Amino acid sequence: MELKNNPSSIYQRPAELLQRLIQFDTTNPPGNEAECINFIKSLLTEAGIETTILGQTPERPNLIAKLPGQGSASPLLLYGHVDVVTTENQQWQHPPFEGKVVDGFVWGRGALDMKGGVAMMLAAFLRAKYEDLKLPGDVILAIVSDEEAGGDFGSKYLVENHPDLFEGIRYAIGEFGGFTFYVGKQRFYPVMIAEKQICWIKATMRGPGGHGSLPVQDGAMAALSRLLERLDRHRLPVHVTPVARLMIETITSAIGGLKGLILNQLTNPLLTDRVINILGENGHIFNSILHNTVSPTILQGSTKINVIPSEVTVELDGRLLPGYHPDDMIAELHQIVGDDIEIEVVLHDPGPTEPDMGLFDLLAGILRQADPDGIPLPFLLSGCTDARFFSQLGIQTYGFLPMTLPEDFNFSQTIHAADERIPVEAIDFGANAIYELLQCFGG
Repeated sequence: MELKNNPSSIYQRPAELLQRLIQFDTTNPPGNEAECINFIKSLLTEAGIETTILGQTPERPNLIAKLPGQGSASPLLLYGHVDVVTTENQQWQHPPFEGKVVDGFVWGRGALDMKGGVAMMLAAFLRAKYEDLKLPGDVILAIVSDEEAGGDFGSKYLVENHPDLFEGIRYAIGEFGGFTFYVGKQRFYPVMIAEKQICWIKATMRGPGGHGSLPVQDGAMAALSRLLERLDRHRLPVHVTPVARLMIETITSAIGGLKGLILNQLTNPLLTDRVINILGENGHIFNSILHNTVSPTILQGSTKINVIPSEVTVELDGRLLPGYHPDDMIAELHQIVGDDIEIEVVLHDPGPTEPDMGLFDLLAGILRQADPDGIPLPFLLSGCTDARFFSQLGIQTYGFLPMTLPEDFNFSQTIHAADERIPVEAIDFGANAIYELLQCFGG
């Protein structure tokens, strides 16, 4: 599909831009982001913006572009990824790579994560160029590959091999944050200022093996069963980090009353888990920001149906809160599953302990101006993003992809799922908010 209208005015139609980005199948693996990134490059080149393409392989490139500023502020980084997760075994109402607009939504894989955000950034970046915006400082746009599979070909590659491209940058805009969510009737805009760390774990259980026709008692499989049951019934210990406390206190202050009083008890470690249980499904988000967590994902036992394994392993997707370390995770797991199970760290991607809040008030002000009834709040992301790589260069990322979402729209259950979609109005809202930031950052 070609752009429907004049490419030089595409920044005025960010939803159409998103449609085109969705139509590139960049499912990772394998990614194959080159065609999508070259399309973005063509739009920037037509606007007279110089770009640089860097990557480990031609099929997995990254794009860097810069708009010069007036030198009154440090450079600002906008970055986003164009690879997406699989649609395998999902049943979609509309094909996931057609980018259809139906019922006021753009439908397709990546609409939320994060081609929608890339469309917002790209629209604002192109608008600044075409409208000759007097930028306070340089604005760097980085469009990267491979975020969904760890970033080895994308942000990690750029940070480790081309750190000079990001010299002098203190703040960046990336995923996730700025989308609306509701507590009761109050609308909030969480702006991500910190995220949890990857801490992948492997647990190994051993016991008597043998022929499948001769059952054994208390073997490795039984030990695995006990481990999974304990993890299902018991949370790891409560930790109220400064970011989580600030987030909860902002919410409770805004809603007040009995509901606010109850929610505020989330910051009391003696009552945290009780309140989460009372909240039911609504407590899901608070559970992840108040605990280190593990989710069993991969099981390995025998490779033959007639062989009882003497060794069984389960891999756990562990996520550490800011300021905590793998040794903390291992100690907390042993408290639940016992000391007779071997636990080892498979991968740990550390992140910063404390966020730099220097840009938060400006971002919050932009959101308040766009929606006076909404309340911005600092947000701790339960997952992780490419922010962990840029933090190694001293760059603080803010998840700031503003989206006005319907009250009944469940963001967390739509992202990565079938029927991923985003309102057309939300794309326009986010592109305008990011453009507002380009006008006044550093001021």
